[in-house]
Amino acid sequence: MRLASYHTPVLREEALSLLITMTGGVYVDATLGGGGHAEAILRRLDPSGILIALDTDPDAVQVAATRLSQFGERAILVHDNFRNVASVLSQRGFKQVNGILFDLGVSSYQIDEPSKGFSFRGDERLDMRMDRGQTHDAHEVVNRYDERKLAETFWEYGEERASRAIARAIIRHRTRSTIETTSQLAAIVESVVGDRFLVKSLARVFQALRIEVNNELENLQAALDRTIPILGPGGRVVVISYHSLEDRIVKETFRRAAAKSYASGNKLVPDVKVEPKLKILTKKPIQASAVEKQNNPRARSAKLRAAEKL
Repeated sequence: MRLASYHTPVLREEALSLLITMTGGVYVDATLGGGGHAEAILRRLDPSGILIALDTDPDAVQVAATRLSQFGERAILVHDNFRNVASVLSQRGFKQVNGILFDLGVSSYQIDEPSKGFSFRGDERLDMRMDRGQTHDAHEVVNRYDERKLAETFWEYGEERASRAIARAIIRHRTRSTIETTSQLAAIVESVVGDRFLVKSLARVFQALRIEVNNELENLQAALDRTIPILGPGGRVVVISYHSLEDRIVKETFRRAAAKSYASGNKLVPDVKVEPKLKILTKKPIQASAVEKQNNPRARSAKLRAAEKL
C-alpha cells in the first residue's frame, strides 16, 4: 500500500485558511484518508497543536500512521466512523475543539484497490465496504434487495434515470444466477443503457451502491449534528463534498444552525426567534481553480463550505 495511491488533497490551502484560527489549538480531521490534509494541518500548527484524525477504513489509518509518525503524540489516529466524533473526543478527554475538517467521498486508493470492489472498471467481487468489519456489502444489496428497493437506491443515491429498468434487469439476471462481480453488474447496466450513456450510468449506479452500503448520507448528517456542540466559540467546521446529495445536507445543516428564527407553522403567530449557533463563512461554495482541476481531476466536482461557531 503506497502513499501515492491515496488522492492528492483537494482545496488544501482554501480548507486550511478557513479551518485554522489558533495555531496552538486542537483540530479534527474526520476523514483521514491517506493523511494529506492531516499532514498539512499539523505542519500549519505550532508544536503545541494537536490533531485527532478518524477514518472508518483501517487501511487508511495504517497508511497515515506512517506518514504522520514524524509528529509523534501530536497526531492521534482513530479507526472509527466520523458519526462517532463526539464520543471519540470525549473518550480522549477533549470537550471542545477549534476546528473540524470533513473531506467526503472515497480516495483514489479505495477506487483502484481491486479487493475493495468499488470500481466498475475491474472484475472483482462486489464489496464496497469502507470498513471490512461490517457485514453489509454491495453483493448483499445487489443480490437480496427487491426490485423496488434497488430502483429507489439507484434513483435516490445515484439520480440514475434508468433506475427502474436497471433494477428489473438485475432481478431477471438473478433468476438465472447470482451477481458476483463488478464486471457482471457493469454488463447488466450496459444491457439497459447502451454505450452512449454507459460511463455516466455506471458511475451513478456504483456511487449509489457505495452510499447505501456505507450508510454515507445518514452518517454525514449525524456527524454534522454532533460536530456543532463540540466546537468551541469561534471554532470552524469545513466540509468538502463531491456530489449534490452531500452538498445539500451540508448546506441545509449550516442554514438551520445559522437561522435566527423558524416558522411558527401558523399564519397568525409570528416566527419564533432563536439564537443562531453558526455563522456561515461561505455564501457560495468554494470550488477549485482551473489549474487545480487540470492537475487533479478529483477536484472538478468539489465544493467547500465553512461555518464558524458563535
